[in-house]
Amino acid sequence: MTLNLKCRQVLVCAGKMGSAMQEGWLKNGLDAARTVVFDPAPPPESAAMIVKHGIALNPPAASVTDAEVIIIAVKPQVMEDVLPGISGLKSSKPLVLSVAAGKTIASFERHFGADASVIRSMPNTPAAVGRGITALALNANVTLAQKSLAEALLSAVGEVVTVEREELIDAVTAVSGSGPAYIFYLTECMTAAGVKLGLTQELATQLARATVAGSGELMRQSGIPAATLRQNVTSPKGTTYAALQVLMAEDAMMPLFEKALTAARDRSRELAS
Repeated sequence: MTLNLKCRQVLVCAGKMGSAMQEGWLKNGLDAARTVVFDPAPPPESAAMIVKHGIALNPPAASVTDAEVIIIAVKPQVMEDVLPGISGLKSSKPLVLSVAAGKTIASFERHFGADASVIRSMPNTPAAVGRGITALALNANVTLAQKSLAEALLSAVGEVVTVEREELIDAVTAVSGSGPAYIFYLTECMTAAGVKLGLTQELATQLARATVAGSGELMRQSGIPAATLRQNVTSPKGTTYAALQVLMAEDAMMPLFEKALTAARDRSRELAS
């Protein structure tokens, strides 16, 4: 996919998520000459990318008078310290696109104005390899053209979906925003269990990683529901069946995941309050 975007875009914070998105945009045709980055200390890989493509880094904010989209990837705990320094960019009526967790649309409207076009999004870390998924929540000021711009930018690093109500972003955070950590932990657990069964650490790690990664790719490429794929590999009274009798017990994985995701959703709400 080629973006062919000539918009004037501003990226605030070139950390891991910001850098992953920026790399995806540049690979897919974004005009580096019309890109500005504000970050007092970009990590080495981001700094190298900025230099390589000749991207403007930390110019005087007042000199950026034609911003069409501001992508905010700042950590939530420092957001209130950063936004006042860039709020002057609102003069060009840009789209404010947040990829930061735990900050509501209203919090951006306080800095950029009640008439600002704001999209709150929740990406996830597989964006770093172009396999992310990002959910969008829009305020009433966002135009169709601005929504299309946000979708084009974010689709460079994975899938994009839209939720009808902003409060659903907390549920998205619980499922996909925090979700990669659950998969990584599952891989840890499979590895540790394999070692207890007598495998070496190296072999158990290789088996678990390849199995999790391959199963995910199978789901992605086939489009077959997870439940169907599970049923397809479960022979009656076989080894997989025996394991699933444990994992699918009434007090096993399903209620545990419900409890875990509820905790993540509730924490997301707390961060946004």
